[in-house]
Amino acid sequence: MAPSTLTELAGKETLQASFVRDEDERPKVAYNQFSDEIPVISLAGINDVGEKRAEICQKIVEACENWGIFQVVDHGVDTKLISEMTRLAREFFALPAEDKLRFDMSGGKKGGFIVSSHLQGETVQDWREIVTYFSYPIKSRDYSRWPDMPEGWIEVTKEYSDKLMGLACKLLEVLSEAMGLEKEALSKACVEMDQKVVVNFYPKCPQPDLTLGLKRHTDPGTITLLLQDQVGGLQATRDNGNTWITVQPVEGAFVVNLGDHGHSIIC
Repeated sequence: MAPSTLTELAGKETLQASFVRDEDERPKVAYNQFSDEIPVISLAGINDVGEKRAEICQKIVEACENWGIFQVVDHGVDTKLISEMTRLAREFFALPAEDKLRFDMSGGKKGGFIVSSHLQGETVQDWREIVTYFSYPIKSRDYSRWPDMPEGWIEVTKEYSDKLMGLACKLLEVLSEAMGLEKEALSKACVEMDQKVVVNFYPKCPQPDLTLGLKRHTDPGTITLLLQDQVGGLQATRDNGNTWITVQPVEGAFVVNLGDHGHSIIC
């Protein structure tokens, strides 16, 4: 039976069997063996007209073609807002189990708290806790599934979601231009689609070489914006899994990842 939360397992000396991955699924590179291969692109000047914007656009297009993943800095999302969202996330996962489990999403609700998740049909569990819910379209928001603890979560998340939607649309404009479409073509097509907020927590693991916070996967949507902390651990591959790298954490940067839908329309 799964624990109430992972907190009670984090201090153990050995990993519970339900989390142990087959050898070919285990980490191929250490979580802190960072690589600088993923491009880090400054968006300063992206709203200008002329050579500077063209240069930024070219870098984004090359990153999409070569990796399908890159990092952006100077993106316009306020650093205080990022810090506040990060603080609230840490405080949420530090709450007692009974407070987090008030938002348990096991009943099939659109959003809530998940612990030790696993893909349908699989028996091996991920070493992570999640709180997730839909933020766009705004009319689909179900605030009863959004945490009301710690204080301020809902208001901060609203603003954070809005700013990230704006950043996503800005990046989609670049990709539209690269495809020879009107600037707003992709953002108009995607803005009424779902925006899902997923906040991940990976507690300290007693045997991290035997498990994964989240197994190898691709994102199903158009574009994912991911904020890493400085611990790192995000890994990527571009050669069908033969070579993995651990993405270097960059303070305040967002990792941009093309999802399955994004690859299908862009690549």
